Amino acid sequence: MNTDHPFYRHFEKVYGSRWPGLFAALQTREQQVARVNAWSPSDKSTKSWSQFPEKSELPGCHWLTPAHGCQPERNSDELLDIYIMDPASVMVARALDVQPGDRLLDMCAAPGGKSLVMIESFGGEGEIFCNDLSPERRERLKKVIQQYVPREVRNRVWVTGKDGVQFGLKEPGSFDRVLLDAPCSGERHILENQAAQDEWSPRRTEHLAARQYSLLAAAFLAVKVGGRIVYSTCSISPAENDDVVRKLLKKKKSAVKLLEAPVGVGGERTELGVAYMPDQCGFGPLYFAVIEKVEE
Repeated sequence: MNTDHPFYRHFEKVYGSRWPGLFAALQTREQQVARVNAWSPSDKSTKSWSQFPEKSELPGCHWLTPAHGCQPERNSDELLDIYIMDPASVMVARALDVQPGDRLLDMCAAPGGKSLVMIESFGGEGEIFCNDLSPERRERLKKVIQQYVPREVRNRVWVTGKDGVQFGLKEPGSFDRVLLDAPCSGERHILENQAAQDEWSPRRTEHLAARQYSLLAAAFLAVKVGGRIVYSTCSISPAENDDVVRKLLKKKKSAVKLLEAPVGVGGERTELGVAYMPDQCGFGPLYFAVIEKVEE
């Protein structure tokens, strides 16, 4: 992509002198972690991922190197031992602060890495609805759950294929925690795809932001009073991040409360949330904000 492309010029205006470094970082292979499957403990000394370090701020995750990765392996229980994912995704799922017995909704769940983090947290009595509108992505989600979650726990995991807006309309006040990892521009992926570059325009971001807000408003309706929503995207666009959250705060006023999002390893605060940007931390991009429903 040359510097005259509308995509480049748009984000140059947004990020100013930071943009060339961020642009380069978006085209560099991102840092990943091997998150150990808590449902399938094993002797890690025999595993290839054990050679990679953990960080105290992100327990249960081994930080891989681009040149020396590893692959999941089946343990004796036939479950896979690790899930490879962006470390920011682990931090986002953990920001929900899931409690044992919670009723959870992962509104746009595929491919399933964040769902696995949530499932491991809800204890012996909780349940989760892992939703994705796309049939193809939903099949991948089902496979991930089968590969990582024991059968007795899968009985409390429901894979659904609704438009996320329906949860707000048909199941108001039903969930203790809602994760909305919203469909977004995904600028890292745009830079990997020439067709996506050719189709990109600021108007597409505007359309996505409108869709993101409708899903976030539905999450607000679906969560119980006192419950928590985590809104996240893999976009670098403020229009899809802080601006969407700001719109909810403005429209719902005293019914919602913005909570202080945990920064975690490599994060940087935005006005309303936290962002993980590849030019600073080597992974992401990923943005999230934490919201509590105070009243109906």
